[in-house]
Amino acid sequence: MPHLRIGSRGSKLALWQSNHIAGRLRAQGHTVDIQIIQTTGDKITDVALAKVGTKGMFSKEIEEALAAGDVDLAVHSLKDLPTELPPGFEIAAIPKRENALDVLLSASFSSIEALPPGARVGTSSLRRQAQLMALRPDLDIHPLRGNVDTRLRKLEAGEYAAIILAAAGVNRLGLTQLVRQIIPADQMCPAAGQGALAIEVRQGDTATGQQLAFLDDPSARATTTCERALLSAMGGGCQVPIGALAEVGGDKNLYLRAVVAHPDGSKVLRESQSGSDPVNLGEVVGQALLRRGGSAILEAVYSSGISAK
Repeated sequence: MPHLRIGSRGSKLALWQSNHIAGRLRAQGHTVDIQIIQTTGDKITDVALAKVGTKGMFSKEIEEALAAGDVDLAVHSLKDLPTELPPGFEIAAIPKRENALDVLLSASFSSIEALPPGARVGTSSLRRQAQLMALRPDLDIHPLRGNVDTRLRKLEAGEYAAIILAAAGVNRLGLTQLVRQIIPADQMCPAAGQGALAIEVRQGDTATGQQLAFLDDPSARATTTCERALLSAMGGGCQVPIGALAEVGGDKNLYLRAVVAHPDGSKVLRESQSGSDPVNLGEVVGQALLRRGGSAILEAVYSSGISAK
């Protein structure tokens, strides 16, 4: 079996993800090594993500190494990848998905409802901020950047009453001790692709693609394709106040719920539909949200400089 080189960011979570994939490849008989590549998003840690506005900020440098032939594949958090990959790349596999929801972590409070008025809550996600403000406009939402460990340290130091993170990250790292609430999707719809990994390769590299095919999970592929189709239809990048969660029902149809919200929580639009075709369902729901006022919300976000596509 061929030797495979994985390109990865250097955070603990990124390395957990890459080591997880490496382990599965080694079980198939491959020898594997992981090459750490620093991305733009890793270098800019003192600015809210929504204000950075760099497309592919967590993937560009890794893709450059992939294009140069320095690595054979890249392991990403799918939600960090733009909905349209740069020319020359493709997603060879989307493994089985972790919990896609967001979680509230706190040393003292059991839920969003239990937070006292004026409590400081940490997140740099416009999507989380918007939905949280709609639920609790009396809270003090404060920017929070850094890897999972850094964010937890700030919480434990008392800088925040609570922070909101993706369930997948804290689960993968075994850092669930301060998780107080798994936030239901009807309160906080997650980011498109949240909880899923993407294995990226050079387009046309069929040999590597065939070696990775066993990692692809049909359910994860269908649900994330649907969510990303919605995001693409709405013209949104990964740092906009849009949420999407697709699930496979008992009838094998997809059920998609989505949200677009003004960052201050003053307007929240939700839409849900079911269908059998992932791309069509995502596009139909995305267009419905745009028609109902999503266009005006996103226009206001972009023109304000809060975010970038």
